[in-house]
Amino acid sequence: MICVGALILSCSKQAYYEIPTDASGKVILTGISSTTTTGISTLDGSFTVTATFATAKSGDLMSVELLQLQIPPSGGSTKQLLPMTGTQKQATVGADLKATVTYTRADAKLVNATDYVTVVFNGATDYAKARVDMVPATTVSKPKVGSKDVDVARTSETAYFNVVVAPKSAAYSGSLVAQRKNGTSGTWVPITGSPFSGTQPFLVPISGTDFAAGKDTMFYEFSGAMGGYTDKVAATIIVRDPYFFLKKSATLALGGSSAGRNLLINAAVAENAATANIAISGSLILKGGSAWLAAGKTIQFVPSTLAMFEANNSTSTIAAFNAGTPTATADPIIGDGVYIYKVVNGAAPTDVYYGLIKTTSVLPGVSVSFDYRVGNMYAHLLVIQ
Repeated sequence: MICVGALILSCSKQAYYEIPTDASGKVILTGISSTTTTGISTLDGSFTVTATFATAKSGDLMSVELLQLQIPPSGGSTKQLLPMTGTQKQATVGADLKATVTYTRADAKLVNATDYVTVVFNGATDYAKARVDMVPATTVSKPKVGSKDVDVARTSETAYFNVVVAPKSAAYSGSLVAQRKNGTSGTWVPITGSPFSGTQPFLVPISGTDFAAGKDTMFYEFSGAMGGYTDKVAATIIVRDPYFFLKKSATLALGGSSAGRNLLINAAVAENAATANIAISGSLILKGGSAWLAAGKTIQFVPSTLAMFEANNSTSTIAAFNAGTPTATADPIIGDGVYIYKVVNGAAPTDVYYGLIKTTSVLPGVSVSFDYRVGNMYAHLLVIQ
């Protein structure tokens, strides 16, 4: 009986879903409808959505409407995605199987960045939808020196906000108004150069000297306008005491290709390399590389403390160097093994680099390892890596 039952089951017809084919028997594959949109920013007055259909036919009529989060007519506290009154339209599918609609921001009740609506196309044989978010037209970078982000320090150097105004509907040809106030009770004042115009990004200056003594917070506002709309973006910057921008680690090994170091790019080099602004030779005493020194460049050292290394205050560090007695060499095992250094790598003021070295380990007769801080000017960020 068991074998008979198995035979009966194997002979029964399996139910399969029919796969649609064309006249030649080839399987008909249908895609999924898709949408594209111009988008809308806080400086645009309208947006357009185009749907490309998979199963609709040329000439089909599509009902289109906007949906937005709303409290349902039945009440309650939870918003639902519901049709917006007065946004119903009709669009005809073209020969390219596309249909396009345009809505104004007033139609969609888009006011602020992050507001959004959903556009829905409904037809007899197809359907498509798209979410359209209103985005800021204006973007503001952190303060930069070249391409490098910086924390603004209380120095006379200047960094720049990179501000871009980019509506969706057209290239921006207007200007940018920029203002600032120091502290919550401060008065708004125009930033030097405002209004800015011309090539973007607009470079809006910021300097540590903009901050009054005792006031470490500055508020900024950037405004662009187009087509009757205004876009405002705010930023807040807290100034800090001057500091060394980068902290790195290095090991110098007697002889060979790593007896020297290019402190500016943290590259191991030979003691006699032209870029060895610190090196060891014959002993673990720190000094400048022989060829580098022969080119008229110098490095000098003043003993310091672990507390100064950790504090990372370039103003007090440079003052301590100037108050000390610089020497051309440094013994890494004397005292805390911490030194302030001054590198003169060229004739320009920006070729002078101050920093701090902290010895981390010494292998007698073999190598010395240290952490170091480097970069006390914004201009150094374009060189050091």
